[in-house]
Amino acid sequence: MAFVLRSAFRKQALLMPFMNAVRGMSSSGAPTPPFTTLSVSRPAETITHVEICRPEKRNAMNKAFWLEMVDCFNQISEDAECRAVVFSGAGKLFTSGIDLLGMASDFLQPEGDDTARISWNVRRIITKYQETFSVIEKCPKPVIVAIHGACIGGGVDLITACDIRLCTQDAWFQVKEVDIGLAADVGTLQRLPRVIGSRSLVNELAFTARKMYADEAKSCGLVSRVFPDKDTMMAGALEMAGEIASKSPVAVQGTKVNLIYSRDHSVPEALNYINTWNMSMLQTQDVMKSAQAAMEKKSLKDITFSKL
Repeated sequence: MAFVLRSAFRKQALLMPFMNAVRGMSSSGAPTPPFTTLSVSRPAETITHVEICRPEKRNAMNKAFWLEMVDCFNQISEDAECRAVVFSGAGKLFTSGIDLLGMASDFLQPEGDDTARISWNVRRIITKYQETFSVIEKCPKPVIVAIHGACIGGGVDLITACDIRLCTQDAWFQVKEVDIGLAADVGTLQRLPRVIGSRSLVNELAFTARKMYADEAKSCGLVSRVFPDKDTMMAGALEMAGEIASKSPVAVQGTKVNLIYSRDHSVPEALNYINTWNMSMLQTQDVMKSAQAAMEKKSLKDITFSKL
C-alpha cells in the first residue's frame, strides 16, 4: 500500500507543472474570433489547443462548426510553430453530436428539381461534412483528443480521425446514428473498425447504439489511457503533446503520414512509400542532432529543431 501511495504522489507531482498550464488554457466557454464554435489557444509555444466551445448546447455540432473545423485545421497544418495539437470539449461533456435542429434543413429540404438532382446535392453536402473530420487526419501534426463525459454520434466520427485518444473515467461513447434513422456517414463506419480490433464489437455498437463506457473503451483499444478527472486528463494530454513537440518535426510528421498510408495500403506498398519518403527526409540535420543528443545523454527538449 505504501508503494502504491508513493507512486500516486510521485505521478501527481510530475503532472503539477502541466496542471498549472491547464489552468492557463482557454476554458472560459467563449469561442476565439473569427470562430464561433471553437476556442483556439497556445498553452505552449509548439502546442495548439482546440476546444469545441458550445457548452450551453452540449457542444452540439451546428453548421458553423463543420466549416470552422476545416478552416482551423488547415491553418494548423500550415503553422510552422505548431508541432502537436490537443483537442477537447468545453463544459460538462465532450459533445452530444450533430445539432439536429440546426442541420435539418440540409437533409430534410435539399435542393433539386427531381430525384437525381436532389441526390446529387445531398451527396455533395455529405462529402463536405466528411472533410470536417478528414482534415484532422490530413493534418501532419499529431492530434491528441481528450474526451470527458458523453461522446455521441458525430463525436465518435471526430475522435476516430484523431491520432491518440484519452478519456476520463466518466466518459462514454455512443454510435447513435441508427437511433435517428440513418447510417453514420462521416467516418465512424470507416475508421472505427481500424481502431478497434474486433469487427463483432464494432458491428454491435453500430447496430444497437448502446453506450460504451471508459473501461471497455480502454480494453478494446478505442482509447489508450483513462484519467480520473478532466483536469488530470488535460494535464496528461499536455504532457504528452510536449513530449511529441520536443522531437524532430520532420520525424514526427513523417511518422504520422506513413502510419496513415500504411493503414490503407498493403505492406509492400507501404514499404515502398516509406522508402521513397525517407530517401529525401533522411537528409535532414535533425538526424545528426538527435543522434548527438543521444550520445551526450541530453534530453531532446534541450535541442533546437528548425520549424517545419
